Amino acid sequence: MTETGKVYLVGAGPGDPDLLTIKAHKLFDQVDVVVYDRLVSDEIMNLVPAGTSCISVGKQPRFHPVPQEQINDILVSLAAEGQRVMRLKGGDPFLFGRGSEEAAYLHANNIPFEVIPGVTSASACAAAVGLPLTHRGYATGARFITGHCSDDNDLDWDWKGLSDPNTTLVVYMGVANLIQICTRLTENGLAESTPVAAINNGTRPDQRCLISSLGAITGDVAKCNFSGPVLFVIGRVVELTKALGFEHERISGDLVEERESA
Repeated sequence: MTETGKVYLVGAGPGDPDLLTIKAHKLFDQVDVVVYDRLVSDEIMNLVPAGTSCISVGKQPRFHPVPQEQINDILVSLAAEGQRVMRLKGGDPFLFGRGSEEAAYLHANNIPFEVIPGVTSASACAAAVGLPLTHRGYATGARFITGHCSDDNDLDWDWKGLSDPNTTLVVYMGVANLIQICTRLTENGLAESTPVAAINNGTRPDQRCLISSLGAITGDVAKCNFSGPVLFVIGRVVELTKALGFEHERISGDLVEERESA
């Protein structure tokens, strides 16, 4: 009888391989197969030893070639064969990574698993562009939301609560529904002049950061031709990037500059 393997739900962090945890890095040499998401950077995948099987199960907005139910079954099947499986996710597996859903499915099927935390994109990407998520006099707290719902339904969030000007709002995976997000926030009282940062490929060599406002960000993002993951930070703390010595792209407003020509 084949001995059951084990699944490791691992956070790969925001993309910079230097931000991968030591525990996760060591695990690469101990697993038989890596089941990885689209947001895991090439630099991190290059750390997988030759000979280790790699299975891509990446999703994109409104395009899920490998449904979550199938991913769950893949993990169970591989572990049932006795394999040690790394389920590698961008950021942290328990923050908008659906890691808890996979953990519940593994538990229900008597598959041993372990969660390896990762540096979440919200704090890492914001820090990389000189943007503190909290700052005395600017924000008393921060809230993280996802920019899309299951089955691509409309976003049914507490928009009134999210429109608090004293709170920093971080939006994961928000490009596809950016118009809806900005509209709902302004309808619920958040000023169109509220600063917004769009961080593209945060912490990676091709990192870009666009500074805009709630009223202009949709049009500005459309002009930037971003490729790769984009994280949005909404709130007065965005104003602090310049005070900390960081200059970023601006399209709307008084200053128009491109990072590449700076």
